[in-house]
Amino acid sequence: MIIAIDGPAASGKGTLARRLAAHYGLPHLDTGLLYRATAASLLDHDRDLNDASAAVASARGLALTDFDEERLRRREMGEAASIVAAMPAVREALIAAQRNFASRASGAVLDGRDIGTVIAPDADVKLFVTARPEVRARRRYEELKRMGLSVHYEDVLADIQARDERDRSRAAAPLIKADDAILLDTSEMDPDEAVAEAIAAVETKRTTIR
Repeated sequence: MIIAIDGPAASGKGTLARRLAAHYGLPHLDTGLLYRATAASLLDHDRDLNDASAAVASARGLALTDFDEERLRRREMGEAASIVAAMPAVREALIAAQRNFASRASGAVLDGRDIGTVIAPDADVKLFVTARPEVRARRRYEELKRMGLSVHYEDVLADIQARDERDRSRAAAPLIKADDAILLDTSEMDPDEAVAEAIAAVETKRTTIR
């Protein structure tokens, strides 16, 4: 079974994907980390984030594991990732690795921005996870504070809104809900409630395709 989970920043799709993967005993890939790792590589080598050639070279040199997740999940890395993710050549360089992961015989859970539309359009189950921008900004703000970072809610909200606009308007694989994806708005849900709703949606979908 392939489960594709898409959604904007801080919608809760990553947490949901990890817990669904554990529930169903499937491998999980957070594809957003690939773009963050690409951006981190550029920054580490003092390269311009808008240097497409350097970004492609960095993307091709990535492995799918052994990421420094704590560093990659920081606010500034998310901003940097959204810049390189808008480059068609970078996305193309990472597509094969993501599709190979999705094609595992055991099945897989992948989350990102274009899983159900580009990476795994034939996924057995597609979820589009979202929440109001203010809710997502509050979640990200609290996450960053727990990491010991000095941040302001207003700045985080502005970043979320800017990323939303870049994700929706980019020419390469813009963030859109697949026609056959199940919409899951987590604005009023805690993580456990969101997981329960997602499992129910997956089970309903599996029943219809058996």
